[in-house]
Amino acid sequence: MTVATGTAEGQVDRDPKADALRSASAAVSQPAAILGPVGAWPTGELLGLDFETTGIDRFNDVPVSYALVSVVEGVVTTSWSGLVDPGREIPAEATAVHGISTERARDEGMPLRDAISLVSDAVVSASARGVPLVGMKLDYDLTILETQARDLCGWGPIERGWCGPVLDAVVLDRHFDPDRKGRRTLVDLCAQYGIEIGNAHDASADATASIEVIFALALRYDALWGCDLARLHHDQIDWHREWTQSYDSWRLAEGMLPSDPRDYVWPVAPVVLPAA
Repeated sequence: MTVATGTAEGQVDRDPKADALRSASAAVSQPAAILGPVGAWPTGELLGLDFETTGIDRFNDVPVSYALVSVVEGVVTTSWSGLVDPGREIPAEATAVHGISTERARDEGMPLRDAISLVSDAVVSASARGVPLVGMKLDYDLTILETQARDLCGWGPIERGWCGPVLDAVVLDRHFDPDRKGRRTLVDLCAQYGIEIGNAHDASADATASIEVIFALALRYDALWGCDLARLHHDQIDWHREWTQSYDSWRLAEGMLPSDPRDYVWPVAPVVLPAA
């Protein structure tokens, strides 16, 4: 879809999607006031989320840093981030990834319960307003948030009414470009879509980069730009399950162990699956 602009001597066709998010990579890096009425979801409000953690077990590992990035019309309006004291040793292999040591987390980090409560409040508030939560492989971050909030605060975001919507960069990229070969980490997606991630595995950098990947996907695929967010949320549940089933079949064909059955569940996996 295009609109005509320009002088009587020569009109120029312009893409309203590109106009709405022009230079998104630069726009997402600087603060600005909230702007006017929203149209399609990319020109509205989004909330980016990322955790850096003690490990890769989403049911037992915990955050050592968090970032929440609020974007309106492609521009960062608010950003919160901080270190978290996980109340345990941070394994050396985790520190090697994100650079956060046990000593630094203890000295500079907020208590784990406070961090989980803060992030839960932001996520629940966004859901109540219909603001999509954006990130990379958010079934990891949201499962940690739900598990830790229940353990530490007595309730999780789901019990408080959280129900999405979610925009997961890797789920959407797999669906809209299924035949592309190669890895699909956040760094890989940034390279694919021409985004400079900066300090990868920093929570703020990762949250911001995930939003930029979502913008890039929305600009590339009309079906994504104009979709209904509630429908898209439920579609991603199916797309993730279908991809996991395909991946599991490959694992079995390669003589590997099957995936954890909880890996089929997106965006929040339960600690214990309900009985069939």
